[in-house]
Amino acid sequence: MDWNRIEGSWKQVSGKVKEQWGKLTDDDIAQINGNREQLEGKIQERYGKAKDEVRREIDDWYGRQRW
Repeated sequence: MDWNRIEGSWKQVSGKVKEQWGKLTDDDIAQINGNREQLEGKIQERYGKAKDEVRREIDDWYGRQRW
């Protein structure tokens, strides 16, 4: 997975992230700033999910995006 694509266009992608994980706040989105580890951590924190589950969710979400 080429996460650099997300980091480079975070402002555009952040809306899609918020659609997928609506419990993330605007402050969360700003703090994450395209960093995958921070995104994983915030999703875990907001949804109470395990790290492996969150990683799979992010991978699935990324795979469904049409860049």
